[in-house]
Amino acid sequence: MTRKISATMISQHPDHAGKPYWHTEEFISTQHETFECYLSFSELGVSEYKWDWEGKLVDESVMERLLSQYYEFFKTHPLGYDKFLTFRLPNPKVETEFRIGRAFMGILSADMIARQYGFYSPPLFEVILPMTTSAKEMIAVQEAFREIASLKHQLYRMSDRNLRHIELIPLFEDVDTIMNSDKILYTYLKMHKQKFKFRPSYMRPYVARSDPALNAGLVPTVLAIKVALSKYKEFSEKEDIALYPIIGSASLPFRGGLSPLTIESFANEYKGVRTALIQSAFRYDYEKKDVINGVKKLEKLLTQQPQPVSDKEEKEIREMVVFFEEFYRPVIEEIAEQINSISVMLPRRRERVQHIGLFGYSRGVGKVKLPRAIGFTAALYSMGVPPELIGTGRGIQKAKSLGLLSTLEKHYINIKQDLQRAGRFLNKENLGYLVKQNKAWSDVENDVKEIEKYLGESLGPKTKEEKLHKKKTTEIVKKIEMEVSLGKLIQEAAVLRKSLG
Repeated sequence: MTRKISATMISQHPDHAGKPYWHTEEFISTQHETFECYLSFSELGVSEYKWDWEGKLVDESVMERLLSQYYEFFKTHPLGYDKFLTFRLPNPKVETEFRIGRAFMGILSADMIARQYGFYSPPLFEVILPMTTSAKEMIAVQEAFREIASLKHQLYRMSDRNLRHIELIPLFEDVDTIMNSDKILYTYLKMHKQKFKFRPSYMRPYVARSDPALNAGLVPTVLAIKVALSKYKEFSEKEDIALYPIIGSASLPFRGGLSPLTIESFANEYKGVRTALIQSAFRYDYEKKDVINGVKKLEKLLTQQPQPVSDKEEKEIREMVVFFEEFYRPVIEEIAEQINSISVMLPRRRERVQHIGLFGYSRGVGKVKLPRAIGFTAALYSMGVPPELIGTGRGIQKAKSLGLLSTLEKHYINIKQDLQRAGRFLNKENLGYLVKQNKAWSDVENDVKEIEKYLGESLGPKTKEEKLHKKKTTEIVKKIEMEVSLGKLIQEAAVLRKSLG
């Protein structure tokens, strides 16, 4: 294994509250993303940038723009060798197939363009497949790429050196799939050898952190990832193949808890992860010098071996995942309407395609539809009820009664720290008001009581900024039914907590 594996990967997830340091406004249009990509490499020191085709508008001329506008930089730091541009494909299960074809043609064109410029080739050779649930769909994507790469026509000349095979990064996005993802990898390895007559030299399994939390809650997501990371190490040793896991981390604890100020605790929590996502809030809601230092720290710290999960512990974890989720999901189903009423007022940060109809990317829990993870998290924080708390208190109480608390704390190392951090943005008065509107919120009140009992301290704001955040969320909840725009208040609260959602 000789290729460089990035410890940090830039993501275009639009979770930032404030203005990017290089921009005049919070909104980042598609036309600015090439410049953002260049700055991520040249100023922030990140090695990999995820070019996102999933559910958003995308600049398909990214290679021409990068190599023509920043020629000298990429001559010294070649794409595909020192810096990496990785496409997250549109999933053909959700988006129409023509968009994946356009992404493939972009990758093939990038190879020819790089050679014309005299750059390293191929500059793009790896893609992310979102919502992966089987080895079959992974192979299908690679087969489709091979077919497109083999097209021949006098107007479309292909040299013998042209890219013919694409490396695939499977993105696992729900708790059950994450916990059983090693089985998918075993099947994929076997199918890959049968279909292509060789084994991949390495694999980069990618575990989501936001969508599984939205669907199952905070604790099930963290525990599921711990099972996966342990199994990846076993897989690597058994099959004699290098695995470099990726995690979809964001700033708030519900979506990963990775900010420039939490590098050490994050690296300690997710031992075994080799690449962490650096989302927009990490980059734009903190001082630039702290961002650069944070990137440097991640490059050094994301080299640790995962914490093993024994068979007994895995059984206990799977039991906890079930009952924590059972405490979480019914509440979310009952309060979905209130979550959605706030999410539609969130300020836009990127150019997305519609979440319904032709491009369908809404999320759901049970029978209800929800906003995507950033909007979901932002809506609950804006109401003063962080989603980290929902289902967690009652889950902890049950884990304790079943003698499982030690296993929980062993494999969710930062559980107390994460609950304390999220709990500082709790507005108890808002929660009491919401209970009067909808009895489902009373379960969240019970969660808060159990968490306070577990932590031995009261939840609520402590700093000046947190107390001001509480004030903003009080105004938001009071005005929900007034049919007035809440965008300005939502924005102001997001800036105080240093993340939109």
